[in-house]
Amino acid sequence: MTTDPFAADRDNPPGRPENTGDYKKALACFGTGVTVITAYHDWQDVGMTCNSFSSVSLNPALVLWSIRKAASSLIAFTESNGFMVNVLAHDQQALAMQFASGNMTERFMGVPAERHHSDRLCLAGTSAWFDCDLHQLVDAGDHLIVLGKVRDYGWNDTPALAYSASQFGQFTPLPSP
Repeated sequence: MTTDPFAADRDNPPGRPENTGDYKKALACFGTGVTVITAYHDWQDVGMTCNSFSSVSLNPALVLWSIRKAASSLIAFTESNGFMVNVLAHDQQALAMQFASGNMTERFMGVPAERHHSDRLCLAGTSAWFDCDLHQLVDAGDHLIVLGKVRDYGWNDTPALAYSASQFGQFTPLPSP
């Protein structure tokens, strides 16, 4: 008996991106990690929760993330010459929520962090961090894609926070086949 790999596609016909609610539901099927991006601009720390972080290149070491053009912190991130990507640990769900809304003072309130030599904040307890110089901005619809050249990084063995189907979780490996 042969299994039809496209049966699910026929049962759920493609939607149109104009239906933003359904489009967001389809995008939520792709699990991601959760980060907080920080920068230092005009003598102020800025930060936001982000799940669009991705590696781009090993040589040179490049990463990317995206920001809405309507974001209140857009100018700070695009004019600060760099940013810090903080990969949140599995127990930092509250931190992800804290950096998702409110003003910058509220976002950083009570958050232990270390100021890096770049002046950007590295949040305590994260699974990994990447200190990046701004490399390039790419216009992409209602967002800008922010490319950074990694100048320094660190990590530990703490499992990272995951996000899928609008829920936080943690990656659990499957048994080897």
